[in-house]
Amino acid sequence: MRLISQFILASGLLLSALFTTTANAKETFTFTAIPDQDETQLKERFGKIATYLSEKTGIEVNYIPVKSYSAAVTAFRNNQVQLAWFGGLSGVKARNLVPDSKAIAQGYEDQFFVTYFIAHQSTGLQSSEAFPQTIAGKRFTFGSKGSTSGRLMPEFYIREHLKKAPNTAFSEVGFSGDHSRTIALVQAGSYEVGAVNFKVWEKELSQGKIDTNKVKVIWQTPTYPDYQWTIRGDVDTEYGQGLTAKITEALLNMTDKALLDSFPRTKFVPASNEDYAPIKTTAQSIGLMD
Repeated sequence: MRLISQFILASGLLLSALFTTTANAKETFTFTAIPDQDETQLKERFGKIATYLSEKTGIEVNYIPVKSYSAAVTAFRNNQVQLAWFGGLSGVKARNLVPDSKAIAQGYEDQFFVTYFIAHQSTGLQSSEAFPQTIAGKRFTFGSKGSTSGRLMPEFYIREHLKKAPNTAFSEVGFSGDHSRTIALVQAGSYEVGAVNFKVWEKELSQGKIDTNKVKVIWQTPTYPDYQWTIRGDVDTEYGQGLTAKITEALLNMTDKALLDSFPRTKFVPASNEDYAPIKTTAQSIGLMD
């Protein structure tokens, strides 16, 4: 009788623990993305990704938009989102703020990312393999202040080749906020030269949104690692063991061409925090990170 009572008690404790774990697991998993294009395009793209992840993981997954790169990092730090599609710099910053968070996947192309320098036709600047020294003194626009491809890497090469900070190298410096707007501003002549994510340029070019009689690519940077999916280190504790692995598997096994084209990427491949060490070093070298 005593053994039976002990068995019932142990079983009850086990069921109680399992129930508590299930009850404590959050029901809605939320992610965001840096706003590198206009909000309409982002909502369309990531709404479909939320549906895909929900189907693959068996839990409700929601996408929430943010207004800036820094807001994406803040939302990740505050656990308002548990997963984010970051650029190289924003991902490094976010992982520094959240213990045990990690990069889990990147686009195949993100291993060899480049920035395009673009110029309005009135400058007379032509495409060249050499850094365009004659951009000095012109009106120049970056993208977002927190963008890897739209600010960090182009500023690094500007400092390296012109031997000056942007605010002294150019007659005017702007920050457009996103890559689509950078293209629009240079195409309109509001700025003479700008730095833009090559993927956004190629996508908008294919969609007929760019008039190459008004704006052209004049130089591209050497390659560097950029965008990646980063997940918080406490996801399995908060949402149930194995969810990090499920999310990772779903991203790496994404084969739907429409989903991949919306990024645009050909596929996702494994990523690690160590892959982005060069981004951190570069940010520290020009004073964008401590």
